Amino acid sequence: MYGPMYGLSGLFMHQPFVHRRLLRRGSTALAFLLMVLLLAGGVGMPAPAQAQERVLGEETIDPGIHLVFEAAPKDDVTPYDQNLAESKTDVHLEVLTTWSENPDVEVPEGVQRGGFVGYLNVYATITNEKTGRTEKVELIPHVTLGDAMHYARNVSLPGNPDDPYAVTVDVQPPAERELAFHESWREAHGQPLFEATRFTYNELDLADVAAATRP
Repeated sequence: MYGPMYGLSGLFMHQPFVHRRLLRRGSTALAFLLMVLLLAGGVGMPAPAQAQERVLGEETIDPGIHLVFEAAPKDDVTPYDQNLAESKTDVHLEVLTTWSENPDVEVPEGVQRGGFVGYLNVYATITNEKTGRTEKVELIPHVTLGDAMHYARNVSLPGNPDDPYAVTVDVQPPAERELAFHESWREAHGQPLFEATRFTYNELDLADVAAATRP
């Protein structure tokens, strides 16, 4: 009998033929496993940084519209003549506009909580707080898996991604000829749909989002 100090290696040392055959099999299996891992990018190949959307802020405005402002990783968006190429993009700015799902927030009769609020006019100004340079864009309706309908735009930051930034978003109601109001709505909520409003978020670090890729 072989004591614990020998283990399997001790057993094989005393049976050369079995030892060599099992080693050959083990080496072949190990080589195959390493090849699979290398092809899958699992060994020695650092994966690109991946990130989910970064929430810059959340707001609720009358009559019960919930706004979520996000900076997301760059993406390929069509039509190409209306959207900045992914290769030239630093971040993908988004605004999710839905009827509030918070039961404590009153919403108009008949709307679907969580449903998309359309016909809005959304503009963003990105300011480099280090240099003062700015970039202004209009966020247009987009559709994607997950967030579904939202307002967004691919953006090239006005400076280095690791500079501090401020993002100001102007959210404006539909123009007079973009949305018609029935008497019932006018009596309950008036018009326009809501008052134009502005939100600013300062000292934003967007470097991680700019370096990220989508899964």
